[in-house]
Amino acid sequence: MTLEPAEGTVQAVVLYAGRLLLAERGEGWRLPSGTAEPAESAEATAARVVYELTGYLVDGTESLAPEDGATAVVCQLLTESPSDGARLEPEQLRWTPLADTADADLPAVVRAYVAGHTPV
Repeated sequence: MTLEPAEGTVQAVVLYAGRLLLAERGEGWRLPSGTAEPAESAEATAARVVYELTGYLVDGTESLAPEDGATAVVCQLLTESPSDGARLEPEQLRWTPLADTADADLPAVVRAYVAGHTPV
């Protein structure tokens, strides 16, 4: 499998134990997101952005269809606790139960994915 360089914004969809990781950005709760570095895949961008913003290690595993100039990448959580040095403070992060994501600013492709996701 060849990973193509990402273009535009990459949003990370981090699910764990039936909850979605959201970051307080502006006036709402959104997916951790950022812009790809040159020649960086969407999956690598998602993993880097999550680590830089939150301190959690994740593995970008599945890109969802791009929407409105942004790509969403489903990520697998690799660590249960964040490391020090994250840009966002702990109170700027929340693990939201999937049933409670209605107030989050999520793209339609992510809403569809979350609606079909069954916690393990």
